[in-house]
Amino acid sequence: MLHHDLKSFLDEKAEAFNRPFFIEKDPISIPHRFSQKEDREISGFLTALLAWGQRPVILRNSLEMMRRMDQAPFDFILHHRSSERRQFADFVHRTFNGEDAIYLLKSLQQVYREKGGLENIFSLHMKEHKDLGQAISAARSTLLSFQAPARTSKHIADPLRNSSAKRICMFLRWMVRKDRNGVDFGIWKGIQPKDLYCPLDLHSGRMARSLGLLQRKQDDWKAVTELTLALRRLDAMDPVKYDFALYGLGVFEGFR
Repeated sequence: MLHHDLKSFLDEKAEAFNRPFFIEKDPISIPHRFSQKEDREISGFLTALLAWGQRPVILRNSLEMMRRMDQAPFDFILHHRSSERRQFADFVHRTFNGEDAIYLLKSLQQVYREKGGLENIFSLHMKEHKDLGQAISAARSTLLSFQAPARTSKHIADPLRNSSAKRICMFLRWMVRKDRNGVDFGIWKGIQPKDLYCPLDLHSGRMARSLGLLQRKQDDWKAVTELTLALRRLDAMDPVKYDFALYGLGVFEGFR
């Protein structure tokens, strides 16, 4: 497909799937339950970390986590006592367990009390490194710096170790991308949409390879970089809008 034809095709599909109907059965529906910025970013971050596996299970377990936080994630994070974290001891989502949940609640409390919150740590590292992959890795180090259990580190991906970091890239799309259709929030200002990297999973990778946007066979950070560079050639200011197109073509239309 010629460049112009491919851009027109993907622009059309991005517009078709970047619509409010997308929200209901997607993990982004969890932060959409809230109106306050901090509630959205905390619920979004925790939901993104759980976003692997079957979608109904992801949504059910994310809602359960919000229930245990009294449907007020920012207030809970900021004010909860260590004894209140114990109610998460039996929380399980696939390999994510209560030990992981308890540590992340503690970590987020420290981040919001001492470091200005999630947006601040990601934005400061972006300002320092000028590259989102390095900023993600540095923010990860901050989040894991409060005596994290060894097992918990695997739940926050590191691009510098060539992980695709799909869930973190998805979370950052939610927070950063300015979306006139009301799906992504665009509530973070310290990172620009043009600097985002496209979330890469089985569906988007298969579609990207079918369309000639990606040659690398492994779904790793090198592939994420290759795909994102190709998408920036189609739209330099909003490359990750095509995440909607790639996902929609694979999941909703069964495109081959």
